[in-house]
Amino acid sequence: MASTLGTGAVTPDRRAAGAVRGRLTGPALIAPFALFYIVFLVGPLIYTFVAGFFNGSLLRDGFGSWVGLTNYADVLSDAEFWRTLKHTLWFTVLTTVPLVLLALLLAILADRFVRGRWFFRFAFFAPYVIPSASVSLIFMWGVLADQVGLAQDWLKALGVDSPPSWLGDPSWAMWSMAGVTVWWTVGFNFVLYLAGLQEIPRDVHEAAAIDGAGPWQRIRHVVVPMLGRTTTLVTVLQIVASLKVFDQIYMMTGGGPDGSTRPTLQYIVDTGFTDGRTGYASVISLFLFLVILLISLVWFFLVRRAEKES
Repeated sequence: MASTLGTGAVTPDRRAAGAVRGRLTGPALIAPFALFYIVFLVGPLIYTFVAGFFNGSLLRDGFGSWVGLTNYADVLSDAEFWRTLKHTLWFTVLTTVPLVLLALLLAILADRFVRGRWFFRFAFFAPYVIPSASVSLIFMWGVLADQVGLAQDWLKALGVDSPPSWLGDPSWAMWSMAGVTVWWTVGFNFVLYLAGLQEIPRDVHEAAAIDGAGPWQRIRHVVVPMLGRTTTLVTVLQIVASLKVFDQIYMMTGGGPDGSTRPTLQYIVDTGFTDGRTGYASVISLFLFLVILLISLVWFFLVRRAEKES
């Protein structure tokens, strides 16, 4: 028996120890991320929820005095909250649709180039790495500025005598912000779609071509369905990003003119840091979080249902 153990045979004790190590490997690998998630995501979320029950302020320490559900009731009856939420949702519609469709179109066109594909990838993705402050200054002073902006000059060259004030007219301000955002961020979605296109086997395209499918039929019946999961990812990421819009609007219009471009996130910042009402701002943050979560869950449900039906 001793000689058998000495030859390296696996004993029950060693087998049990190996099984224990195997069960602990997964939790040990996920522990750093779980700790980060709890400290920086779950913890602040719980703190925000608790702070909503108090009349907190930046001018004093602690949560402040207990007000119960007063902040929640006030937010639900706050006309400015619903106004900024409407602006945020409208901005999301204006940006998500073109950023998904345009990125898909550009990726399909770029994928047809065997040589020089790196150039298109670089050209479309380059604006995405430009800081938001730089993008805002470029468009605010160089492209959309009144009288001296390039957009004004282009319209005058086309015969338009009185071009609109892109950032000063409430009717055009949100459309201008959406256009800037599309130019700035389309490269990220473009790269995701291009990666998805490269995962489609060439044999599938060749088989469709042999069966007589033309370019448009291959795109409609082969490419688009096989990019379904990529489209789901791109759409959800874009919706979440648009609902959290802040930087470019804050720097280019400050929420104006007349509050026509003020998003919910800016209302949270103004309420919490300018007015010092941290408890009230916490409740607004929770409502925005619930809106983002609800829209994401609804989209996932609809996509999953469509996948099951197909």
